[in-house]
Order: sequence, then structure tokens, then C-alpha cells
Amino acid sequence: MITAYAYKDRKLTIIELSIKDSIPPSIIWLDLYKPDEHEREWLSHFSVEDVPDEEDINEIEASARFYQNNDGLHINSLFPQRAGQDVKGVNVSFNLRKNFLLTIRDEDVGLIRLLRNYLRLGKIDATTPESLLLELFTLKVDYLSDLIEDVYTVLENVSEEVFKNEELDNVFKLITRQEDSNGKIRLSLLDTQRSLRFMQKHYRSKLSDDELKDLREMLSDIESLMPHSQFIFDKLNFLLDAAMGFSGLQQNKIIKIFSVAAVVFLPPTVIASSYGMNFVNMPELDWRFGYPMAIAMMFSSAAGTYFFFKRKGWL
Repeated sequence: MITAYAYKDRKLTIIELSIKDSIPPSIIWLDLYKPDEHEREWLSHFSVEDVPDEEDINEIEASARFYQNNDGLHINSLFPQRAGQDVKGVNVSFNLRKNFLLTIRDEDVGLIRLLRNYLRLGKIDATTPESLLLELFTLKVDYLSDLIEDVYTVLENVSEEVFKNEELDNVFKLITRQEDSNGKIRLSLLDTQRSLRFMQKHYRSKLSDDELKDLREMLSDIESLMPHSQFIFDKLNFLLDAAMGFSGLQQNKIIKIFSVAAVVFLPPTVIASSYGMNFVNMPELDWRFGYPMAIAMMFSSAAGTYFFFKRKGWL
């Protein structure tokens, strides 16, 4: 799907294009969502260099994610995306051209929808491709900050559950899920930092003073978010160690119960074994009170062992 956006006087005009159309001259943003081969071929007619495909967009090398060519500045950036309780990363290709911003993506990105709504409602003023890209990255940094706050909130609840809930399976799953989410958040922060620094270095001359100021503020915000992300990793490791230790204590209590039960019933077992021997010369076998005496000895030996353990504080 090819969508063109024209923005003037805080009014957004959305134009759906087909492969038979040309790129309107007044647009500031051209968005290709899940482009097929025909749409990529259509875009190649308006490009000097090759159009990046899905494999190019997902490359992790810096030279493949941040570069300049005859079509302008290229940035492949990782955007966080909520997927239920998890967080996943979606790569989006940005191409800053002379007159418009080109985005190519194979998945829906909530922040792009949010930017489109803000433009439609006139909440932001982006009259140039550069300002449009910076506004999107501003939304991204704010969203990453919100995700970190969400992880903080979840960890506060997990901290209470570790020592209250004896069934720790859900706690372990929750800690693992938050560790994965925080890892993706940190990866997205680092990727955003690299993208903005590349833009600051290679596109400085085309940015206004206000745009450069916004870019520096975003880099400063990312620097301030990094320690929070590291703290979450440390907190997660602590909670994981605490949960594993508490789980070990619970297992030791169970083993302790079985051990005490085995020791308590050992004297009665010895007595029962003694009187279970069928030797001829056993006086108690012919005694009228032999059986009650054996039962009483077994109960008293078990009770004596139990109270001995209780007095020592081992129970």
C-alpha cells in the first residue's frame, strides 16, 4: 500500500497512490506499507539507487543501517511495539530525500499511526521532511520512557509476589517476560541513539537551529533513560535470584518434612521389626499384654522423637 501525505497550514491531506500514479510534488511524506514487487518496482522509477528490500532493512551492521547515497540519507531504525504483554521490535526504513520523507515497513507501527493522527488533529507542526522525522523520533523516545515506567510498575508487583506466592511458576514467567521486554527496550534506545547521532553528524547543515536543539534534547533523554534500563536489569537479576532462593527454601521445607517423618517413624519400625521375628524363645509372644505393649512402645518412641525435635527447634 502506497500512501502520500501533504501537510500545509496544519491540515493533513492523505493521498492513496497506485503503481500507475506519479509522486505528487507537494507531499512531505511517502509511506510504503508491506510493498509488493510491483510497488517496489514503481518506487525504483523515482529512485537513483536500489530500493532496500526486507533483508536490507533488517540488517544489523551500521554500514547497512545508516548511510548516504544519491537518494539522500538512509536510516533503518528499530521501533518498539506492544504485542499483548510482550514488546517486540519492528524495523522501519527511512529515506530523507530532498522534498519528502520515504518510509518502508513490513509491519504496522503504532507510533506511525499516532504521528498521522497528530498531524490530522494539528497537534504538531511538521512542515519539512526533517521535522517530520524528528517528531516521530520524539514520539519514539517518549514511548520508550513509558515502556520503562510500565516495567517498573510490574516489577513493584513482582517484588511483593516473590515472597507471598508459594506457586512461583507465574512469577518466573513474569520475570522472564519483563527481562525480554527490557532487553528490546534497551536495544531500541541504543538504535535510536545511533540513528540520531548519525543524523546529527551527516545532516547537520540541513537542520534548523530548533531542529538541532530538539535532536540534542532527544539524545540527552536517551542518555538519562539508559541508567534506568540498567537498573531494571539489575532489579530483574535480583528478583530472579530471590525467587530461585525462595523456591529452594520451599523445596528444603518439603524435604525437611520427609526427613523428620522418616526419623520419627524409625524407632517404631525398629520395634515392629524386632517383634516381627518369629523366633521360638520370645517370651512376649505368649504374654497376654504383649501386643498392647508393643503398640504402646511404638507410639511412645515416635512421640518422644517428635518432642525431642520440637524442643531442639528443628521443626
